[in-house]
Amino acid sequence: MRFTDEGYIINMRRHGENSLILTLISRTHGKVTGFVRSALSRKKLSTFQLGNLVEFEAYARVDDNMLALRVDLKNPVAVHFLSDAEKLCMLTSFCALANACLPELENLETFYRSVDDIFNFIHEDNWIVYYAYYEFYLLDFLGVGLDLSECSATGVTENLAYVSPKTGKAVCAEAGEPYKNRLYKYPDFILKNNYHPQVDELVDLLKMTAFFLNKNFFNPHNLKFPQSRANLAEIISNLTF
Repeated sequence: MRFTDEGYIINMRRHGENSLILTLISRTHGKVTGFVRSALSRKKLSTFQLGNLVEFEAYARVDDNMLALRVDLKNPVAVHFLSDAEKLCMLTSFCALANACLPELENLETFYRSVDDIFNFIHEDNWIVYYAYYEFYLLDFLGVGLDLSECSATGVTENLAYVSPKTGKAVCAEAGEPYKNRLYKYPDFILKNNYHPQVDELVDLLKMTAFFLNKNFFNPHNLKFPQSRANLAEIISNLTF
C-alpha cells in the first residue's frame, strides 16, 4: 500500500526517543495513523503541532502493517491557535472529536469541506461558527443526523422552533410550547446557511450536538465524551463577534 495526500494533524503519541505515532485527517483517505521516524528532531519539531496542515506519503509493505509516513509541512496553521485560549480550546475539541469519530482510510467526500473551513476562516470574527457547522454535519456524516424537515407531531413544515431529544426530529412552536424546557432550540441559522448567528444560537446548537453525539455515537460505542469538548459551550457564551 502506498498513497499521498494532505491533512491536518489531530493526534500525536511519542514512540521511542524521537519518533511519533501520528494521526491525520486527510482529504481523500479520512483518518490516517502512521509511524514517523525522527519526528522530534529540532529541525522537524515545528512541523508536528496539532492543527498543522501537512503533505504526506503513506506506505506499508503489507496492508495489515501500520503505515509509515513521510511528512512535510504545508501550512503552519497551529500558530493561529496557540496564542488564543478560546481558539486553542476549539482546536483541541475538534481534534478529539475527529480522532474518536472519523473512520480510518475512508474518503470523507464533501464532509471534508467543514473540516477545511475551520482552518481557512480562523482569522474571521465569526471563526467559531465554522466549528458549529462541523459538529452539525458530523452527526450527519456518522449516520445519526437530525430530521428537521417537518414537525414530528403535526407534520407542518413552517414555524419549526424545537428539536426533540428523544427522536432528533423537529417540533413546531405550537406543539412544543408545553414542553419547551425539555426541547432543544431549532438550529435555524444552520439550515439557512447564516454564518453570523447570535451567540446564544451557537451555544444552543453546541449543547444539542453534544447531546446527540453522546447519545448516538459515544455511548453506543462505550466511548467517553472528550473533556476538551465538554466545556466548549460555556467558553463560547463569553465570546462577542
